[in-house]
Amino acid sequence: MMSMQSIRPWRTINRRSSRQINVGSIKVGGGAPISVQTMTNTLTTDVTATIKQIHQCIDAGVDMVRVSTPDENSTKALKKIVLESTVPIIADIHFHYKRAIEAAKAGAACLRINPGNIGSIDRVREVVHAARDNNCSIRIGVNAGSLEKHLLEKYKEPCPDAMIESAMAHANLLQEFDFHNFKISCKASDIFMAVAAYQGLVKLTDAPIHLGITEAGPLLPGTIKSSIGLGSLLWSGIGDTIRVSLSADPVEEVRAGYEILKSLSLRHRGVNIIACPSCARQGFDVIRTVEALEEKLSHIKTSLNLSIIGCVVNGPGEALMTDVGFTGGGAGAGMVYLAGKQSHKMSNENMIDHIVELVENKVEEIQGQGFQ
Repeated sequence: MMSMQSIRPWRTINRRSSRQINVGSIKVGGGAPISVQTMTNTLTTDVTATIKQIHQCIDAGVDMVRVSTPDENSTKALKKIVLESTVPIIADIHFHYKRAIEAAKAGAACLRINPGNIGSIDRVREVVHAARDNNCSIRIGVNAGSLEKHLLEKYKEPCPDAMIESAMAHANLLQEFDFHNFKISCKASDIFMAVAAYQGLVKLTDAPIHLGITEAGPLLPGTIKSSIGLGSLLWSGIGDTIRVSLSADPVEEVRAGYEILKSLSLRHRGVNIIACPSCARQGFDVIRTVEALEEKLSHIKTSLNLSIIGCVVNGPGEALMTDVGFTGGGAGAGMVYLAGKQSHKMSNENMIDHIVELVENKVEEIQGQGFQ
């Protein structure tokens, strides 16, 4: 199948070339699909609640899930959690290197270590040995809020250069230990700092890059902030895996991550609804219709495009580019479009259920052709 990029070069994103690593069953970097991550916010020792949240994220399409392991009881619980998860589990390590060793032995697919607080070179060496012995990858997770003391003294404040220096020092250290199964992140809550750090970092390493705007905030502001930061980097070809860090349900992080990737045609999942904001010209209640369709089509994982446009100003043109479309008309009815062409009229009253049926039929057709 010919891609949109091949016939519309202005849609082309040339992804940065990076080496490929394995995070459990997921390949990261080296041209692999950009993976979507999130992190649980339950007590890790509450195994039942943590597994439930992981399964909710899996239903939303998450590729891997990070779990905090602040103490020995958490790393003990991690072993049970790993066994119940169908996606790789990343252990989040801070302050105590022994938690990293315990997590690797418990079956974690990746250890996220923070260079600013993991400890001495000898401790890092022990973590590397545990990771290698247990087929576990590592993420060097630099954060502007927890840089090493000597870097803050050198640069006077958190800044892109300090973050890059921290990341590369630890990348070089891992490579000195002949460990190459790692990825790097340089996160900051400040978009400018994070983007500049990532842009500088990729000039110095071929390691896969994990993107994130840390502590982005509540659902709406955090999603917008992450979309700007991550979107600009992804559009320039930077990024092999992402997390949208929100003060919200982790499922919302997964949804936001996919929407960012879908907007750039980097990943495809579910129904992409193209809808107008509505105005006095609308031939039906666009907002209510879109809300209902979002809910009724949320179970669909196959990628397709649906246009819901209130009037004929842009409706027919948008429908040309979609699998299924509906454009408002007059007298309580509108026009249904299939594969970009006018098909038939449908009443506004029955339109929602009819569109759901058409979309589900299209999904069956796509799946029958061997596509997802």
